[in-house]
Amino acid sequence: MSKIKFGIVIPQGWRNDLPRISVAEQFKYSRDIVIAAEKNGFDSAYAYDHFIPHYRYPTKGNFFECYTLLSALSTFTKRIKLGQIVTCNSYRNPALLAKMLSTLDVITRGRIELGIGAGWYEDEYNAYGYSYLSNVVRILQLEESIQIIKKLWTMEMANFRGKYYSINNAICFPKPIQKPHPTIMVGGSGEKYLLKVAAKYADRYNLYFGTPEEMSRKINILKDYNTKSRKIEYSIVLPCMIVREHEDLKKIIKKLMKEKMTVEQFKKSIAGGLTVGTIDDIINGISKYVNIGVSHFIFHFLILDQSVLKKFSRVMKISRTLR
Repeated sequence: MSKIKFGIVIPQGWRNDLPRISVAEQFKYSRDIVIAAEKNGFDSAYAYDHFIPHYRYPTKGNFFECYTLLSALSTFTKRIKLGQIVTCNSYRNPALLAKMLSTLDVITRGRIELGIGAGWYEDEYNAYGYSYLSNVVRILQLEESIQIIKKLWTMEMANFRGKYYSINNAICFPKPIQKPHPTIMVGGSGEKYLLKVAAKYADRYNLYFGTPEEMSRKINILKDYNTKSRKIEYSIVLPCMIVREHEDLKKIIKKLMKEKMTVEQFKKSIAGGLTVGTIDDIINGISKYVNIGVSHFIFHFLILDQSVLKKFSRVMKISRTLR
């Protein structure tokens, strides 16, 4: 069985997660959080690949670009893996993306991952001038991209001619340090096409804010598509909030939502909220995912400072013994 690993979502402005300070201080805050995550035993740190904040939040807030942010943060860390949840395939030519990641793998001494998906944020596509094609076409493009990236990472000279992308005698040096290549994590919720791509090419499949029931369904479908019995790990992005007592959670919810909402309603609105509550609540929630085969957890902390990461180190220590 795979070792249970824990990742953190880097504060970057996606869900109103940067404090109201100068932009220079906001970067310092993100940097210090990642450094603290490494110090407290987290295995990985991830950035969202978007250009504007989540549609539920004001769009005028600062939001750091994914790859630029990861490049900068890599120079302040030594052990922690760095990745994306997930790269939007539409935003970069796959040959360029392969080159970017191979360079980052060298800079980080073998600590980069590729999280990649077909893209979904239509408003963002329109705002930045990208063509928002059908779901099927975007997933077919994703499939071609992963093939190109793998070829460029592993072959001295690569060729590929597809319907959407082609490369001709392309080289990619330096090669990634990790062999045969960095982890490829395919993210998304589509069951008819996306999971087929994950079954063929992913080292890890990732779901965003899913309940154990939703994740279990994805895993079972993916196993059916995995006709070659490839080894695929499973990861999930989950909201997280640690409180000392349940009464504290009521106070925080009132402050966050600025409206009347019960604890149960709040938890239900965020993937069932199994990782929101006391340390014991969170460990119990993690166990429900471990029981269905999830081995990688990526936590988006709803309230975050360095003291929270220190508290969570206890959660990780206990949860790593669940298997």
